[in-house]
Amino acid sequence: MIALYLVEQLTDATEPISTSIAVGMAAALTGFLASYQNILYYFHECCRPEWVYFNRTGLEADLESKLFGQHIASRIILKAVSGFMSNENPKKPLVLSLHGWTGTGKNFVSELIAENIFKKGMDSKYVHVFTSELHFPHSSQSDTYKTQLQQWIKGNVSECGRSMFVFDGMDKMHPGLIDSIKPYLDYYDKLDGVSYRKAIFIFLSNAGGESIVDIALDFWKAGRSREEIELRDLETVLSLSVFNNKKSGLWHTSLIDKNLVDFFVPFLPLEYHHVVQCAMNEMKVRGHEPDLNVADEVARFHIDFPKREGIFAFKGCKTIQSKLDYYT
Repeated sequence: MIALYLVEQLTDATEPISTSIAVGMAAALTGFLASYQNILYYFHECCRPEWVYFNRTGLEADLESKLFGQHIASRIILKAVSGFMSNENPKKPLVLSLHGWTGTGKNFVSELIAENIFKKGMDSKYVHVFTSELHFPHSSQSDTYKTQLQQWIKGNVSECGRSMFVFDGMDKMHPGLIDSIKPYLDYYDKLDGVSYRKAIFIFLSNAGGESIVDIALDFWKAGRSREEIELRDLETVLSLSVFNNKKSGLWHTSLIDKNLVDFFVPFLPLEYHHVVQCAMNEMKVRGHEPDLNVADEVARFHIDFPKREGIFAFKGCKTIQSKLDYYT
């Protein structure tokens, strides 16, 4: 519009030769404005491929080298996210429900997904994390939370269709609250002019963790390798356990009842050698030479379940950092 206005003004006041010069100036100005806009996109995060793009190779490498003891979760996450991100016209948002004991990698996987989709990773303005105890602390205000949640999601998806929402602590969320976002997870082309089909929703929960541990323990008692455990051994038991858990935010939720959760992703309890891997990797991240003796001490401290056999780490790798501060 600026360039057109200049052309009109100069054309009215000049001869034909001068008019040609004016047109050239306007074209140059238009080019400058376009370049300026591209430069602005380069420095300021926006919902464009420069800032939002999927790195499948990066996600695969991260899952393989940084996530320990989770062969089922790694496989599901890679296939689910890759398939969804490669589809330019998905029928619904991607909905993942991650379950397992504390410290098994649920939050970490969310970070890996974000880092391989958004240039700024978890710091991206298109990645939104909700924690039950922080954002929804009072059951008496459930109706208010439902309205706020709907507004937050609609507003953010309106700004960027490829938004990602992480709900941490689903086992502490008030039952019924998450049902308020059901329409956004369903098979709708648009709702009030907004399409949610390219968004990603990730639920993190400790609920169902006991069922996962029971099956892992059964495999151990039978002398079978944990790598033999498959999704089919866990998925039905896990979804039913979560659906019927009255203390879970997913209790009798329509999200499960209407099959809107694409994958229930089980995170297995970690064993001794997995905790060693966590400790060795943390030392490497800190810029230290990995010390197997230190990692062994840390891992032995963590292995505490069941009390008699001592097979699994009840807290997984959650307290690795603080324990390394003590041992190093």
